[in-house]
Amino acid sequence: MSWVLHRDIHGASLRVGLTAGPDNPEMGAHQNKRETQEKVAELYFVVLKCVSEPKDDMVYQFITPWIGEGLLVTGGQKWFRHRRLLTPGFHYDVLKPYVRLVADCTKIMLNKWEQLCTKESHTLELYQHISLMTLDSILKCAFSYRGSCQNDSDSSYVQAVYELCLLANQRFRTFPYHNNLIYYLSPHGFRFRKACRLAHHHTEEVIRQRKETLKNEKELEKIKDKRYLDFLDILLCARDEDGHGLSDEEIRAEVDTFMFEGHDTTASGISWLLYCLAQHPEHQQKCREEIQELLEDHKQIEWELLSKMPYITMCIKESLRLYPPVPGISRRLTKPMTFFDGRTVPEGCLVGVSIYCIHRNSMIWDNPEVFDPLRFSPENSANRHTHAFIPFSAGPRNCIGQHFAMNEMKVAVAMILNRFELEIDESKPPIKIPQIVLRSKNGIHLKIKKVD
Repeated sequence: MSWVLHRDIHGASLRVGLTAGPDNPEMGAHQNKRETQEKVAELYFVVLKCVSEPKDDMVYQFITPWIGEGLLVTGGQKWFRHRRLLTPGFHYDVLKPYVRLVADCTKIMLNKWEQLCTKESHTLELYQHISLMTLDSILKCAFSYRGSCQNDSDSSYVQAVYELCLLANQRFRTFPYHNNLIYYLSPHGFRFRKACRLAHHHTEEVIRQRKETLKNEKELEKIKDKRYLDFLDILLCARDEDGHGLSDEEIRAEVDTFMFEGHDTTASGISWLLYCLAQHPEHQQKCREEIQELLEDHKQIEWELLSKMPYITMCIKESLRLYPPVPGISRRLTKPMTFFDGRTVPEGCLVGVSIYCIHRNSMIWDNPEVFDPLRFSPENSANRHTHAFIPFSAGPRNCIGQHFAMNEMKVAVAMILNRFELEIDESKPPIKIPQIVLRSKNGIHLKIKKVD
């Protein structure tokens, strides 16, 4: 474990990162287990303080022109008000009908796989397919999108969302593009602005049409009798204690934020999970047996089954530990912070927390590079620090959609394993690349075979 402090290019502030690696001298062979645990407790106390601070604008400034001042990037009282208004949109009663929507979208993807799987064992690049499936799911859950973007990927809005995610990741990794003027004058900046205009126009038109519908319906309960409540319904009808709702601009920002956060991160989580299960056929088979036993009495995945998948849930968590969809987070300090070694970082600095490194820290996890789902059994999780596993961040600014994401991952992996066997393609190993979302530079290629 080491603490790394970097001065930024202007020398005006410090950037602090948590990294995993060989123990430093102070925490070497002469240190007993109790002292190590105390240092670890100090470490997570610092992490807890960090995640409670406002988010920095260094990375998020690149996507703000698209997603606006939504829950992801806003702060202060505005964030508090939006969080409170949006929380009912992720209540269990709202999430329940989404299970069938996700199942329908996953079924479309699997039918396509079946058509592609003409040979006994066919290699497929999964990430692209899964990303389309999660985007399809989000479109339906966010504003009841009609049709399927998996079958109609030429849709201008679908292409715009894809383009924006690609360009945002590209800008993040291209240092000259961090300069607004250079990016504005570049061809990629032009494409980004064009895609932004298209995405905003589509979202604004959907909001306008839905507001007209709500005027006629008058009450949210009447809509519930006709169809499920989508995210846009919740946003349009949300009211604070003074009876004020969100403006059209704020609603658009939250819908665009939901689109950005909800499809790429989940696609990453599902893709890396399938890669882990392909590497470990024994765990893959246990998951398959679990879902096959559940489906003996059910025709399809339903809400009630999600809580009856303990082994699949443990595999999901272990995959999120090894391959967190968001590999790092950063916060801007509003007050000085002192580390356990006595060093102090002043107010206004950026503090970077590497979720990827925390999840692979040998001081916290035994054999951290090994895929072992039983780490997350109830007995093994009982004494673990709450901030040892933070794939959805932690503290008050944790991911508001984490239950939605976990549900989607359960539905998708259960349906995939029920129909296909997965095997590693050793000729095309994935190359991890930490963009805004953890991805593979060359995609995730697996051999798929229909289950007998």
